[in-house]
Amino acid sequence: MSIAVKPLALAQRATALLNAIPYSAVILPARIATFSVFFRSGLVKIADWNATIQLFREEYKVPILPPEFAAHMAAAMELGLSSLVLVGLFSRLSVLGLLGMVAVIQLFVEPMGWPDHIQWLGFMVFILWRGAGSLSLDHLLVRIMSGVSSRNRS
Repeated sequence: MSIAVKPLALAQRATALLNAIPYSAVILPARIATFSVFFRSGLVKIADWNATIQLFREEYKVPILPPEFAAHMAAAMELGLSSLVLVGLFSRLSVLGLLGMVAVIQLFVEPMGWPDHIQWLGFMVFILWRGAGSLSLDHLLVRIMSGVSSRNRS
């Protein structure tokens, strides 16, 4: 009986330790991963702009948007929105924009890229769902705005 109880107690203790990890510590690697994936892609685009335009003209062929506009938009979103996610500013809105970009990539550009795209979804969905956590500019802004609004009431 005591042999069976020890693994159960050990599992319960491990679960309690894992449950004690703050959300902000858990979501930070997801924010860094989001930044890393998209920012590096944006850097590749701006490193050789002529090649990027060529890719958007001949290979990517995003519907409706002119290739030059789509290339500018993609680079701006990858560099800008990923940076916002990293620092935790307008995190949910930024992730929503990046998820929209992933949807376009999945549907129109690289349908067989779903193994990568689902990984990106995996770490971005939690930012969308719960926000960037307390180690973010979003959290700081909420605290500042809460302090301002409570001072205005008194």
